[in-house]
Amino acid sequence: MMRQRAKANMSDSDGILVSRFAENPLISPGDVMPSRPDHKVVGVFNPGAFILDDRIFLLVRVAECPLQKPGKVRFPAIVDGHYTILEVEAQDPDLDVSDPREFRYKGVGYISSISHLRLFVSDDGRKFGQADAEILRGIGPRESYGIEDARVTQLEDGRFMITYTAVSACGYGIGARLTSDWRTFGHLDLIFTIPNKDCAIFPGKLDEMFCALNRPSGVIVGGHDIWLSRSPDLRHWGNHRCIARVRPGNWDSSRIGANGPPILTDEGWLVLYHGADETNHYRLGAIMLDASNPEVVLARTNEPLFEPEKTYETDGFLKNVVFSNGHIRLGDSLFIYYGAGDSVTCGASVSIAGLIKRLEKSSCA
Repeated sequence: MMRQRAKANMSDSDGILVSRFAENPLISPGDVMPSRPDHKVVGVFNPGAFILDDRIFLLVRVAECPLQKPGKVRFPAIVDGHYTILEVEAQDPDLDVSDPREFRYKGVGYISSISHLRLFVSDDGRKFGQADAEILRGIGPRESYGIEDARVTQLEDGRFMITYTAVSACGYGIGARLTSDWRTFGHLDLIFTIPNKDCAIFPGKLDEMFCALNRPSGVIVGGHDIWLSRSPDLRHWGNHRCIARVRPGNWDSSRIGANGPPILTDEGWLVLYHGADETNHYRLGAIMLDASNPEVVLARTNEPLFEPEKTYETDGFLKNVVFSNGHIRLGDSLFIYYGAGDSVTCGASVSIAGLIKRLEKSSCA
């Protein structure tokens, strides 16, 4: 069985809380062909994760950008409802490329790449190849600039719910799809409107309601905080509550968001989350929520559990980034799959019991 083989490969008993896989990076841009000949793959990262038929699957974000020309900057755009490539002189004073993810031209914002989702599969959780499966692309005008950063939850009835960042010219919201076989998909469209992202669905109902963590974005008041929402049917969400906020002066001072689905333990719902400071330095932490009322935060790590150290994390498309959307629980062991430098997919392992001990020494701030 894959579960037994994977557990046997764990090596987090050396006192290191989180242990990177020696095989990192697991998936790199050179492992993936672009979806069109005038594009190149610039990142394969931020995967959702799930187990099916005793194999580990990753639903990986594949980011592509137009091939560049000397002295020019080329980036995707939707014009009159159609995909096109805008080409601007690199020295044009109206062009701002200070953020490699988001360009501005003549005061209008554009993304530098467009993303879709592809499945990768492994027998041991460390060596991955592309699965024989459909590429998931944006559907309709609310996903016209692509779909990003999937999270996958297996529900109690066996179906898988995929949540992702849906991007359009109007901004980014949370889209969703449902599948039982990974061949056919029900498209739920936007389940949280713009601006919102980082949606992780709880695997089981609480008081007959589905629950989701999500991250709306405040502009003047409020901020980039984690909220809990509830739904009777996975489509209509309400009872929104802000449960965890950024911490000024700390490693998670600028924005926070849930990673993969919450994990039910004897102590409560264990939630891994990412935090960033004002320099876009991304690290990972953890929160423990009350098992019966996940609006209540029982504990939160004061210091990051995991932060960029390796070259593949400190360099890349965006420097100093570890960002996780998915994990696999194998007994006491947790395989964390994460994007490094917004460029490659990597893996690490952690003892759940050890992580909970770290939380017990932390506060609930």
